[in-house]
Parts: sequence; C-alpha cells; structure tokens
Amino acid sequence: MEAEIIDALRAADPAVVRLIDGTVGGGGHTLALLRAGINQALCMDLDESAIARAKARLAIFSERVSLVHSSYTNLADAAGALGWPAVDAILLDLGLSSLQLDDPARGFSFRFDAPLDMRFDRVHGETTAQDLVNHMPAADLAALFFRYGEERQARRIAGAIDDGRPIQSTRQLAELVARVKARPARGPARIHPATKVFQALRIAVNGELDAIERVLPLAVELLRPGGRLAVISFHSLEDRIVKQSFREQATSRLAPPGMASMEERQARVRLVNRKPITPAQDEIEANPRSRSAKLRVVEKLEWA
Repeated sequence: MEAEIIDALRAADPAVVRLIDGTVGGGGHTLALLRAGINQALCMDLDESAIARAKARLAIFSERVSLVHSSYTNLADAAGALGWPAVDAILLDLGLSSLQLDDPARGFSFRFDAPLDMRFDRVHGETTAQDLVNHMPAADLAALFFRYGEERQARRIAGAIDDGRPIQSTRQLAELVARVKARPARGPARIHPATKVFQALRIAVNGELDAIERVLPLAVELLRPGGRLAVISFHSLEDRIVKQSFREQATSRLAPPGMASMEERQARVRLVNRKPITPAQDEIEANPRSRSAKLRVVEKLEWA
C-alpha cells in the first residue's frame, strides 16, 4: 500500500520532515517515503538482518537515515539519541515480513524443514518456539494456541505435542498438527492446519501483542501536534488492539455532575480513517499476502 501510506503520512508536505519507521523490514516503505519528500528517517527493527538489508537498500539516502537494531517500543529513546524531541510521522508495519517467512533458517514457515526458532531478534532473544513446544506444560500450550492463534482444537493439539515430545523441526510440528486436525474429504482446507499454531508460537516468542499495546500510546506521545501515526496490521488480534487503542485515544471523557472523582480525559488524536484502508485489487493480485492488510491512521490533536 505504498501510495496509501505516502498519502496517509503526507510525505509530500514540506512540514513533514522527521519519520520513524519502527518496523523497517527491507526498507521499502522508508525508501518510498523519502522519495516522496520525507527529509529524515529513523529506521528500527528487532531483526538484525532486516537492518542490514535496509542499510543496503537505503544507501542512496545514507546521510538522511539512521538505523537502530531495537524494538519499536524504544522509539522515544532512539529519537532522543538523535536530538529529536518530537517527530512528524510514525509508521508501524506489524507482524511477520515476507523476507522472514521465506527464509528457511528462521523457522517461521512449515513450507521448509528447519529448526523451530521464530525469533525476530536472534541477537538478544533467548526463548525459541522449540523451547515453548518442548518445555511448556500442555495446559499452557493450549491456552497459548487459543489466545494467540484462536485455534479451536488447542487442547487436542497441545495434548498431541505433549505425547510427541521432543519436537525439533517445523515440519515435524506441522505434520503432527495436521494429523490431529485431519479433515473429512470435503474439499481442500483454506489454510494449512498448522497455520494458527505457528502464528501463536511466533506471537508468544516475540511478545508481539504486548509490544503493540505498549507502543501505540508511546508513539502518539512522541508525535508533534498535527503529526500522524499509521499502523498496518495483518490479522484480527493485531487490528483489534490498534482499533481499540485509537478509539480510546480519540475519545474525551468528562465526569458527570456529582462525579468529580471520576478521571477525566481529553482526546489526544483524531481518527483519520474510521474504517481501515485495504489494498487495491491490483496490489492483491500482484502480492496475494497483502490481502489481509489493514491500514489505520490517527493524527495528534493540537492541544494533546
């Protein structure tokens, strides 16, 4: 959604100078925003290989780009290190990138037989998906699959994992889940049976949902009045957090008469789009993985 992001963050506006891309990935979004008019970009990512790729891709703008291997939850510290008290635009592209998914060694995909890793940050991250699968109690695994994967057969799958330990590879896990979730012959399943389990493990390994909840108010705080925050989510768990946080921050709360003890709150942002922006059909056809993307944007209010 390159054009939509450029428009949402008003990259061509001369007043929009400083950008934070908290999930730089391969650097594509930042590159497009710099070309559209952004003057300075702070690029962050938990994945050290993403930082290396972005550095190479953004080399033509090297004097205008700072790259930091860190979580986007540290964006205020990273901006402060550059002497930025506030920024004009922040972009967060949540979840897993295609580059990570397509790298067999990372263990994110059951398309390849690889170690069950799934860490975004392989430098500082200690817990892997293999650790969770082989050492977490079955009841806790079931809760994890249900909460982060919305997997209806979470207990059966967790029980089968408990019986089948140790599990060493992506293919071993995927085949086990597929056996548990064997379908009657009613046509092909829409997604692989292990999709939700792999999603749940990845989210747990990287603490993704907790990080999203933490970063959204921090990002709004760092914006200058009139600055914008754009967030791209790819599944309902992410989008629900973004939607609820944006609505809460866009809502004022006044104490009714006689209820002076109730905490009052002024709205900090306005919703730029009440319904999420989704990819155009031509983009979906060119990149089928984009079909589930949802873009939500808020603008910091002048008095916030």
